[in-house]
Amino acid sequence: MKKLILASISMFFLMSGAAIAGDAAAGKAKSAACGGCHGFDGNSPIPAYPKLAGQNEAYIVSQIKAFKANTDRQNAIMMGMSAGLSDEDTADIGAYFQAQRLKEAAPFDADKAAAGRELYKGGDLQKGIPACQSCHGPKGAGVAGIGYPQLGGQYADYTLAQLKAFKNGTRKNDDKMLMRSIAEKLSDDEMDAVSNYIASLK
Repeated sequence: MKKLILASISMFFLMSGAAIAGDAAAGKAKSAACGGCHGFDGNSPIPAYPKLAGQNEAYIVSQIKAFKANTDRQNAIMMGMSAGLSDEDTADIGAYFQAQRLKEAAPFDADKAAAGRELYKGGDLQKGIPACQSCHGPKGAGVAGIGYPQLGGQYADYTLAQLKAFKNGTRKNDDKMLMRSIAEKLSDDEMDAVSNYIASLK
């Protein structure tokens, strides 16, 4: 009877399309092509490309799939890089980068970071902007279980570019338009400030 129950549970997860748990060891080799932009250990040396070290697997998987679909998040380089990846490959790569350590916070403008701290910590009630930390955590670690990304220590240039993409609608892969609804209420200065504060977190 116990075996029958376990088999039924296993079949349920297979049929429901449950996420594949990645193998970090396998992902190391599979992620080699990612190293040129993101760093071989996920610590990107280039501000235009995001740091992936310590990023949660669920988020990496969701973004690779979005790039592969090339609809709600379009990037010619990432579409090409993701085109040949299977679901297993994607999960393995995600697991590998999640297992890596973010070495240091990104460079940031201290004055802008100071201005962005209040918005990150407390939001803006009058403008209907929630605190960034309510989803991404006080240190920007994100919430792995539901795929909210790690932000802390990310390059300000990259974060700012993504906020602008959400605001102008060129990036549309946020669940229930959550990030688009927030970004559209942010001024350019506010986006710049909060991006610098995020860069300071570690």
